Amino acid sequence: MRELLEQSEALQNLLISQATGGREDDAEFVRLRQMLLSNPALDPFVPRFVRTCRNLSQFWQFIKFRYGSYAERRDYIWNEFAPLLDALERGPLSPADQLVSEKLETFDASHVQAAWSKALERRTSDPEGAITSARTLIESVCKHILDSAEVPYDDGADLPKLYKLTAEALKLAPSQHTESVFKQILGGCTAVVEGLGSLRNRLSDAHGKGRIGSKPASRHAELAVNLSGALAIFLLATWEARNEAAP
Repeated sequence: MRELLEQSEALQNLLISQATGGREDDAEFVRLRQMLLSNPALDPFVPRFVRTCRNLSQFWQFIKFRYGSYAERRDYIWNEFAPLLDALERGPLSPADQLVSEKLETFDASHVQAAWSKALERRTSDPEGAITSARTLIESVCKHILDSAEVPYDDGADLPKLYKLTAEALKLAPSQHTESVFKQILGGCTAVVEGLGSLRNRLSDAHGKGRIGSKPASRHAELAVNLSGALAIFLLATWEARNEAAP
């Protein structure tokens, strides 16, 4: 992990130099870029322009039109690399984080992937923001499935209502099953969604607080993010399985 951190910092510095008048080695850029892209656990944190720019010429065409001054370019690159460097400094991602990241990558829904990335980025440094992102992840997944299934919904509906529509569309509502074990498990999924909504309302940054208010700890954020990640891939996998089974 230390080597990854050092090489990521080297890539950041190389790009800053290229963006501010330097002439860097294209082969070194390609090597460092491939080092990051070959590690699936880092996918949520790698800056988008690193993914899309395959060589320094492409990066230069990107950055020179986006920002005119050297100072703006440096600030932009520092900000884009910050989540990656923070994640590497914290240590390796858990197997669950990597599993959810890999599963979400298979779905063509950038807003879903963005919500998960934000949840991971904020889990330790910004627990309130992480809880908000965890709730946003489930909301984004529900809307993605409902849109794909052409099920109408009120865009302003709260999370429990969106989840109820999604569960019914996927035949995951407890009322749609008779076996007690399935009713219990699916009822637990509903409870998770309601709990995420309540946790967000009480502990996240989505609402103002009075002088005396509860502040979430990183363990609260970790619980919310882990629950939302597991539920998100379950919903998306169910939707994918239903599509594959359709005649």
